Amino acid sequence: MMRVLLVNKFYYPRGGDCVAVLATERLLKLKGHAVALFSMKYGDNLSTPWETYFPEEVSFSDASLSGRLKAAMRVFGARDVAARFTRLLNDFRPDVVHLHNIHSYLSPVVAQIARRKGIRVVWTMHDYKLICPAYACLRGGKPCEACFARKSSVFKYRCMKNSRAASLLAWMEAAYWNGKKLERLTDRFISPSLFLKEKMVAAGFRPQQIEVLPNFMPRSPAPPTEKEDYYCYTGRLSGEKGVDTLLAAAGNLPYPLKVVGGGALLNSFRKEYPQARIEFLGQLPSEELFPIVQKARFLVMPSVWYENNPFSVIEALCLGTPVLGARIGGLPELIDTATNGELFTPGNAGELETKIADCFRRFSGHAYDFGKIAAEAQNKFSSETFYKKLIRTYGN
Repeated sequence: MMRVLLVNKFYYPRGGDCVAVLATERLLKLKGHAVALFSMKYGDNLSTPWETYFPEEVSFSDASLSGRLKAAMRVFGARDVAARFTRLLNDFRPDVVHLHNIHSYLSPVVAQIARRKGIRVVWTMHDYKLICPAYACLRGGKPCEACFARKSSVFKYRCMKNSRAASLLAWMEAAYWNGKKLERLTDRFISPSLFLKEKMVAAGFRPQQIEVLPNFMPRSPAPPTEKEDYYCYTGRLSGEKGVDTLLAAAGNLPYPLKVVGGGALLNSFRKEYPQARIEFLGQLPSEELFPIVQKARFLVMPSVWYENNPFSVIEALCLGTPVLGARIGGLPELIDTATNGELFTPGNAGELETKIADCFRRFSGHAYDFGKIAAEAQNKFSSETFYKKLIRTYGN
């Protein structure tokens, strides 16, 4: 059995990347593999015996000069990260180093060290960091690909926190850890969507080095149940998710909406949309979230950025719940308008309002087979399907 070292900058269910790492760790252990972890020390991290190897936490919001310098050094490969990672490699002796989100807090120095030791490096992309220094290919609330050709665009447009200093650091990071260097340090990149692979190729990466492997459903969901008369949204409440578009449409409709998720916009949304039919439930654990999604007529994914392969959509489909999604990024790869959902123009509240009303009429009339949606999704996004492809990628 292969010995696998998983690397991610956080080790708790912070976002999709962390959820993927935790799920992959459980799956590999279940299959009999020895699995080690490398991350940054952080207060919310789950407990693990591997944390003794983790480098100290740094913060990019630290206002002190020493804090800023310490964080900046991490971007280019700090000595403490290199020393601790090298010690872990020597002690654990992995066959494969599987990277996830590592920029800034750990940096690609970990790939460089593994490569020098002759260890195979596989890297899963959860966002667009390798081709967009600001991660999201988003500027002014709209998709942007300016950095595909010129990474200096991140500084020109102040894409990082609207800050010249943060954007300059992001530009320097992209120049130092450029695409050609990262290709040399990595055996295979994993893209959870065909869309992301196509964008990486458009930005200069070699297609033959990129494998498409969608995320998987970490646990077996219960079979579909009777639907109730509401629809839902699950995910972060942040600008790129397009929740403002959804709420603008929902405010003109009589149908109950359940919004599950936390984020910077939660309190302002609660004040702006006090209607009883729009219910903000905050962040919920899976055992409370899944029944809500399972009983909903449909889920709405209103993103305005290039969604990759979101767990919220995969979970909904595996629970037998159709998805009304924005026609952007990797979402059209998941949504088949003939079998499991509908699409609309991102950012278009008027069109979304019409689609929501139409979906209530159609889905209430059982236009879609909820059991079939669940069965097909559970097969497509099963842990077994994922594992077989992952092991091939580890070995090729």
